[in-house]
Amino acid sequence: MFPIKDTIRAQSFPIVNWILIVANALVFLLEISMSDGELNRFIYTWGLVPNQLNTAQPLTFVPFFTHMFLHGGWLHVISNMWILFIFGDNVEDRIGSLRYLIFYLAGGIIAGALQVFTSGLASDVPAIGASGAIAAILGAYFVFYPRARVLTLIPIFVIPWMVNVPAIVYLGVWFVTQLFQGVMALSSTAAAGGIAWWAHIGGFLFGLIMAYPFTIGRKPARWYPDQYWPY
Repeated sequence: MFPIKDTIRAQSFPIVNWILIVANALVFLLEISMSDGELNRFIYTWGLVPNQLNTAQPLTFVPFFTHMFLHGGWLHVISNMWILFIFGDNVEDRIGSLRYLIFYLAGGIIAGALQVFTSGLASDVPAIGASGAIAAILGAYFVFYPRARVLTLIPIFVIPWMVNVPAIVYLGVWFVTQLFQGVMALSSTAAAGGIAWWAHIGGFLFGLIMAYPFTIGRKPARWYPDQYWPY
């Protein structure tokens, strides 16, 4: 299932969401300007590599922050930024721009920590990508807008099928898929297709748990009734 758009209209300009999208795009443009050797060194320096973490050297923990701005290819960065574009503006609208930035970065850090824990500290495989932080945004969206609709592309063989899916269904199916794949990855000695499933799981759970605490002191949002999936 690939999201095309949602039905919630943000009431304010999502400045932080756009800054995050642009920042990720600029870093990716820097990546593709490098030679293969330079890019490999760049990824292993700023990506989250479990066996490089050292409590005696605090700077080795900087990649918990930087890894979420790196991507492994055009499809990786475009799909992540598209999902952030669709869902991030509404979450920023709900909790406020500064809180949204903190929420996004914290979600990415927690996601990375869970990925390191499940990978093991002996792993030398770098984790990169914004998907853990974006998963936190999806978790918050699940809490705030369960009755919103998501126009979704569902390919059936070679025939594209467009359908409005309730957000609670779309995101629920997405999370169950991540959880299933994550459990399968734990029980397999093979690499899980290069996808950090547990970063997705950790980010989403962070979003679920921390969504409402981040609204403390904020006024309830006003939404149009026709934007929701009717009971």
